[in-house]
Amino acid sequence: MILQQKKELIIGLFGFGTAGSSLYEALTNIPESGISIKRICIRDGAKVRHAHASLFTTNRNELLQDPEINVIVELTSDPLAAYEIICTALDNGKAVVTAGKKTLADHLPELIERAQATGLPLLYEAACCAGIPIIRNLEEYYANDSLKSLHGIVNGSTNYILSQMTANGLTFADALQQAQVAGFAEEDPTLDIGGEDAANKLTILLAHAWGITGQKPLYCGIDKIHPADAKLAADRGQCIKLVARAQRLPDGKIAAFVLPQFINKQGKIAGIHNEYNAIEVAGSLDTQFFSGRGAGGNPTASAVLSDLQALRYNYYYDYYKLHHGGTLLSGDFYLKVCISYRSLLHVRHEDFVRIDEWISTENRCHISGIIHSSALAGNWWKSGVTSLIVYEDGLAPLLEFEPLLNATPSKTDATHAHQ
Repeated sequence: MILQQKKELIIGLFGFGTAGSSLYEALTNIPESGISIKRICIRDGAKVRHAHASLFTTNRNELLQDPEINVIVELTSDPLAAYEIICTALDNGKAVVTAGKKTLADHLPELIERAQATGLPLLYEAACCAGIPIIRNLEEYYANDSLKSLHGIVNGSTNYILSQMTANGLTFADALQQAQVAGFAEEDPTLDIGGEDAANKLTILLAHAWGITGQKPLYCGIDKIHPADAKLAADRGQCIKLVARAQRLPDGKIAAFVLPQFINKQGKIAGIHNEYNAIEVAGSLDTQFFSGRGAGGNPTASAVLSDLQALRYNYYYDYYKLHHGGTLLSGDFYLKVCISYRSLLHVRHEDFVRIDEWISTENRCHISGIIHSSALAGNWWKSGVTSLIVYEDGLAPLLEFEPLLNATPSKTDATHAHQ
């Protein structure tokens, strides 16, 4: 909702890392914005920073209890602290802008209820895809649209790593280190490379696209991808991307997952490199493709600044689809996947509904076929001896799949794949 009256914003900023310092610089260069930072709360008071020392404090209450501060901007890297800061700020009558996707994904129903109970805005465009205004589009442009699907790259860190490995032949470790130096990956990259960060973002997008809250999608990251998987993709004219996908099924429920995916090199998603993100949204009447920088200080600060400008007009999320019944997340769908194993000893052919192809080499065994989502309920496919990659059109239709007639297809070499 937007009202026409502008108001002055006096900010208490939590966090002065890559995003926080970029926001500070942006506001410094826009003196007539109607937005000013009064105090900045940081963890390490001894660290030298490029701003006046009087701005900084290590005492969060100096921001949360200050009656002049009417907006809290939360840009910390601590999900628990972020949750406490957001709750206290709302309870103390302050609007909140945050980039804390894990905090939001873990507590979204509660935080939505808290914000609405206090009558205060809680905005978080920066939590999903940074430079792409996807949440605002889902809230406004697609508010009354029964969306068919959305899919794309929502984690700039992993996309940067995969791009560097493909384009420059870097090892996973070297590409990760380069991403960290460039500010595209956290010091602890576990959430990024393990897929949880992308899953958190998809969790948030599900709330705005279909009114789904309180459930996280199936996910896996890129840390299990084997060099043989990348070679298999290249031999087929494809690349591998970490893709978030949500799609409406014939029963009206939504299948959602974040998984490494084979991508045709001629497709739009394949052309999204390095820290860039992209999302394709298929509505009932049209399809839109959004792209922009998804990692780094400036894109995140840009999204935060956009939320702050919206706050000047008393903007807040309506959650239209959530309040009009919402949709359910499905646990009953089929995927066409390629699972690679260290050796034949690790193959779990019983997890497949149908096996279409079996490629065995000295270094790796790849099996392609149809698998039901319930078979992925455990973590066996996230172990160190396996990797899973879904095909580009991998959400298989709900058909009667033919049973396995043979217990195990015969072993073949890479030049004579059984199909």
